[in-house]
Amino acid sequence: MHFQAEGLTVQHASLEDILALYHRLPEFDDCRSVVDLQTRLATNQTSQLIACVNGVPAGFKLGYALGETEFYSWLGGVLPEFRRDGVAQALLAAQEKWAMEQGYRMITVKTRNKFRGMLMMLLKNGYQLMDIEQKGDPDDYRLLLRKSLPG
Repeated sequence: MHFQAEGLTVQHASLEDILALYHRLPEFDDCRSVVDLQTRLATNQTSQLIACVNGVPAGFKLGYALGETEFYSWLGGVLPEFRRDGVAQALLAAQEKWAMEQGYRMITVKTRNKFRGMLMMLLKNGYQLMDIEQKGDPDDYRLLLRKSLPG
């Protein structure tokens, strides 16, 4: 799968490439490894996408099957210097397209209350808030959103 628009490309990526970007994101302070990612993804069909702007890695989106018809958009982010340039939107569109091509009918995603940009983008793209998991401070509440895909 390959998506391109005005110097922006989205394509399949290795877990090593995704992890290299993950470690550069200020929101993620844990030290995941390739083994951590492989363990989470081991028995599932996965979507491993990376976005580049003029050839420079800018963001990623990683997800996996929850069942035959439901896909979970698990982990993603865009480097601060590329935010508000359409990178996250391109990754979301590419992942949705891939999921539909694989026969999934629904995408589920979790975000945190403090990630307002992500929440607004999801709502703008037709995701609906399904549940709120309270954890500590309200900024850390987990928000579960879901979108039905055309089929």
